Amino acid sequence: MPFVSIGGVTLHHRHIEATGTSRPIIFINSLGTDFRIWDDVVARLTGEMPMLVYDKRGHGLSDIGSGVRSIDDHADDLSGLIDHFGFDKVVLYGLSVGGMVAQQLYARRPELVEALILSDTAHKIGTAESWKARIATVERDGIEAIADGIMKVWFTPEFHARRAEDLAGCRNMLTRQALPDYIGTCIAVRDADFTDSARRIAVPTLCVVGDQDGSTPPDLVRSLAELIPGARFEVIRNAAHIPCIEQPDALVSLIRDFVASLPEGKPAHG
Repeated sequence: MPFVSIGGVTLHHRHIEATGTSRPIIFINSLGTDFRIWDDVVARLTGEMPMLVYDKRGHGLSDIGSGVRSIDDHADDLSGLIDHFGFDKVVLYGLSVGGMVAQQLYARRPELVEALILSDTAHKIGTAESWKARIATVERDGIEAIADGIMKVWFTPEFHARRAEDLAGCRNMLTRQALPDYIGTCIAVRDADFTDSARRIAVPTLCVVGDQDGSTPPDLVRSLAELIPGARFEVIRNAAHIPCIEQPDALVSLIRDFVASLPEGKPAHG
């Protein structure tokens, strides 16, 4: 169980070394999840490229620290992790709020970022009213009160019908998150707007989304791709908000192809 203290916050992480490419890919998980959501992706890519997964502060086994007030708090942790490992260039893969963290890290330290994969995310997610309603509900009744509704946007009806055990496990992961940090991260997403900074992204970027994503629908993710000069946009069929769990083979195929296209990339298995 590797842990590291970044700015006084203990972060749980896993570093998977490889010689396939010289650029590590760092996976940043979504709101209410921990790094176990990447297990199927990491299993398929192990040996091909260096990878780092970690639990955002207040998620999984990581500390809450002083809490979360803005996306900057999560970006501070990510920046510290990159410095801790001595990475000179990285590929950032951010899912949902993780995609916002990736955008913020790029805005602050573009020299560190080789490329971006922005999954099921956007430059602006939700409205002040929708986040206010969610925060009020979980403050009053806990995450349990919204869990069934969240599962409906995280996963397709087919997933609900055929993978009941996996669904139950993901629901447990959500409801067992630390409430203060869940609320803090909701506030951070509510207040974040990367519309202007997205236009200044100048590295290769892949925007990807599940075709049945009910949280950040394909049209919203497409609008992010249209803001970023030269960005590539891909839709994963038969997936909702968390394709890394629902369709890992399709997602891994996109990751391999994208990384191989980078200047420092090499063909998969080659």
